[in-house]
Amino acid sequence: MTFFVFLLACGAAASTGIMFKPGPWYQALIKPRFTPPNWLFPVAWTAIYLLISWAGYRLSLIPGSQVVLALWAAQIALNTLWTPVFFGAHRIFAGMVIISLLWLVVAAMVVLAMRLDVITGLILLPYLAWLCVAAALNFSILRNNR
Repeated sequence: MTFFVFLLACGAAASTGIMFKPGPWYQALIKPRFTPPNWLFPVAWTAIYLLISWAGYRLSLIPGSQVVLALWAAQIALNTLWTPVFFGAHRIFAGMVIISLLWLVVAAMVVLAMRLDVITGLILLPYLAWLCVAAALNFSILRNNR
């Protein structure tokens, strides 16, 4: 049952991608060469949201995981916020601020999760890796589209 609560939170975050699609505005931006193909974004995020849900569930079973679970809540809030700010409001700089905070929260979450349960920490590593790509993409778009 608890897994589905985490999955529901991730589903809410994912739904912003349905409501705020990249569209013509994003297509017109100057993007770096390392921009992943469009089809990869929903595939990657689906896998990542499943991993985030699983990690949240595992953390909920570990005594003393309150701080990491608070970071989990913070990251899903920031994650949910980024898409409407970047794709909906077209606020590239604000998106950069949000994704930077998100990266810091997830990095802290990975470190603390590793201390509690190595497997859970490893489950979160693909999320952090994908955020590195997303943040670099956001930064490059910010730099090249003044």
